[in-house]
Amino acid sequence: MTLDEFFAIGTTVTLGSHTFEAEEIKAFARKYDPQIFHIDEDAAKESVLGGLCASGWHTAATWMKLNLETRMGAEWTGPGPEPEFGPSPGFKNLKWLKPVYAGQTITFTRTALAHRPIASRPGWRLLTLRSEAFRSGGDKVLEFESAVLVKAG
Repeated sequence: MTLDEFFAIGTTVTLGSHTFEAEEIKAFARKYDPQIFHIDEDAAKESVLGGLCASGWHTAATWMKLNLETRMGAEWTGPGPEPEFGPSPGFKNLKWLKPVYAGQTITFTRTALAHRPIASRPGWRLLTLRSEAFRSGGDKVLEFESAVLVKAG
């Protein structure tokens, strides 16, 4: 098995779906992003967003939770030890494309794009991912490119 096969390069994986309920939205926002359109339903109706909606950070954090719950790659058949996932060095091009309103169900995906060796860390590779989320009608609400370090001999 190659690393491309293990990572399923080019294949979009559905991580799962989550329904953003009003109380959950408000609780997250009170703690991490207390903007009026995330914490007050009446004020949110009068805002530019027109209704209570989840923080973009809430949607991104939900992507991360579902990403970690979904196994990356196929069953490893070698050669060598199974690749070990490490930390992420970051992300880029984060875009919150449309609001996620209370009651909406969002489906999250990831697509492994490529991997390359890291010259400064022998035995480690950098795996890049396209990360996305969609409303039930297909509208994309979130996108970003992320990366993860992978120990792969």
